[in-house]
Amino acid sequence: MKLNFRAQSAQNLHNNSPIVLVHGLFGSLDNLGILARDLVADHDIIQVDMRNHGLSPRSDVMNYPAMAEDLRDTLDAANIDKATFIGHSMGGKAVMALTALAPKRIDRLVAIDIAPVDYHVRRHDEIFAAINAVTSAGVATRQQAATVMREYLHEEGVIQFLLKSFVDGGWRFNVPVLWEQYPHIVGWETIPAWEHPALFIPGGNSPYVTEACREDLLAQFPQAKAHVIAGAGHWVHAEKPDAVLRAIRRYLAE
Repeated sequence: MKLNFRAQSAQNLHNNSPIVLVHGLFGSLDNLGILARDLVADHDIIQVDMRNHGLSPRSDVMNYPAMAEDLRDTLDAANIDKATFIGHSMGGKAVMALTALAPKRIDRLVAIDIAPVDYHVRRHDEIFAAINAVTSAGVATRQQAATVMREYLHEEGVIQFLLKSFVDGGWRFNVPVLWEQYPHIVGWETIPAWEHPALFIPGGNSPYVTEACREDLLAQFPQAKAHVIAGAGHWVHAEKPDAVLRAIRRYLAE
């Protein structure tokens, strides 16, 4: 599946590989914009809407092999042979899955606050409840939607993030499929080892990448390095963009 994407050309001459930015669950191609605005100085940038999100096609399938195929198809559509991939959360898992499908298409890999493991935990039920409440209420504006969502969610940043995908009185993500396929999104099928340097950027306050993930992570990415961002939660790039960009640029320069 070819994904909806936004392409930007680098502002300066360079010999660097293009960078593909891949958002997480309930996101859209705008989500990693804070990284794009810096990295576009010396990289061509592609920002994608994942399947069942934004303006990309809909599908009843929402697993990582399918998402990896979408990334490969989108590279083909953009006439890109090889790219650096930076993915957050679900997007990071999709990028990791691409190493099994098309390892030669990946130059560098950055996974932000996610590990290649099955989490066996539901962290988004309150978000689904809030989203469905907005739909049931039949509201038309983001302001009205926010009022409904505050009955279910207490983090204003999460509400504002979700509302970026509330357009013309409807959600731009495919809520029923995301609910139905949620076990695949939090799940993971072990992949063959990718024998190249990879950068993992966990948030120091986040539960997503812990010592319990270490063995599985290194079995699949034996040359992985971790750069923990102290004081950051799951939205590492939004909370500490400068620290994340420093870590990415250091890794890309190696």
